[in-house]
Amino acid sequence: MMSTSEVDIFGPELEAARKQVDQKLDAYTQFDEGCPERLASAIRYSLLSPGKRLRPMLVLAACRVAGGDPAKAMPAACAVEMIHTYSLIHDDLPAMDDDDLRRGQPSCHVAFDEATAILAGDALIPLAFQIMLQDLPGDQAATCCWELSKAAGACHLVGGQSDDLELQNEDISIAQLEAIHARKTGALFTTSLRLGCICAGGTADQLQNLTQYGESLGLAFQIADDLLDLYGDEAKIGKRLGKDSEHGKRTYPELMGSEASRTLARDLTNRAINSLDSFGPVADDLRRFAKFVIDRNC
Repeated sequence: MMSTSEVDIFGPELEAARKQVDQKLDAYTQFDEGCPERLASAIRYSLLSPGKRLRPMLVLAACRVAGGDPAKAMPAACAVEMIHTYSLIHDDLPAMDDDDLRRGQPSCHVAFDEATAILAGDALIPLAFQIMLQDLPGDQAATCCWELSKAAGACHLVGGQSDDLELQNEDISIAQLEAIHARKTGALFTTSLRLGCICAGGTADQLQNLTQYGESLGLAFQIADDLLDLYGDEAKIGKRLGKDSEHGKRTYPELMGSEASRTLARDLTNRAINSLDSFGPVADDLRRFAKFVIDRNC
C-alpha cells in the first residue's frame, strides 16, 4: 500500500524507473507451459502486488550515483525484488511469523494455500539468479550472483530470520538484536546498493561508501519498522500491526524505549547521509530516501 507522499521518494528520473521495474517483473514472470498455472498465479500475485519497490530502487539509485546507466542495472534490481518477495512469502507462513496480510492483501498462503506459497517462494530464488545470468554482462553477472547469494543465505537473511524466531520470548541484548537485523533486514539493503555500484562499474571507494550507507540505513529502517508496529496506521502500512509483541519478538522500543529508539534511528540516518558526502548532488535521491525512512515512521 502506498500513499502519494511515499511514492515520490526519489527524483523524477528514478521515479519513472519504478514503473519500468514493475513492467520488467511482469515480463520476467510470463512463464511457459512448463510452469503449473496455479504456481504461476501465486508467484505473480505476490511479486506484482502493490509495493514501494524500495530495494530495486536502491539498486538503480546506486548505479546512477556511481556514474552508470540505471537501465543497465534493471536485471539486478528485479532480482533483489524477487529475493525480497520470496522472503516475505515464507516469513508470512504460520510456521514462521504467521501473518495473514501483506501489502494490503491476503498473504500468499491465505490467498492460495501453504504448499503453493512455499513453492512460489522457492521458485523466485532461482529465477532471481537466472535473470542476472542471462541479462547482465558476464563478469558483472557472476559478481552480482555472488553478492546476492551471500546476502540471502544462511549467514545473513536466512540466518537472521532463524535467530529472530529462536530468540522469541528470550532475554537478549541490544547487540544481539542488532546482529539479527543487520542480517535479516540490513543485508539486503546493503547488497542492493552494492549491486547498483557493481553494475555501474564503480570504484572501490564508491562501493565502500555505499556499503556504509546501506549498513546504517538498513538498521535505521528496522528500528523505524519496530516503531511503526506500535504506532503506525494499519490501513496505510498494508500489514497487521502489533504482531511483534503477540509473538514475543524482541524489538528496539521494548529493549530501549520508544524515544531512545527514535534517537538511535535518527543518528543512524545521519550517519548514512554523511557517508554520501563524496558523491555530491548526484546522491540526493539516496539522501531523500534516508529522510523518508525517518519521516515515515519516526
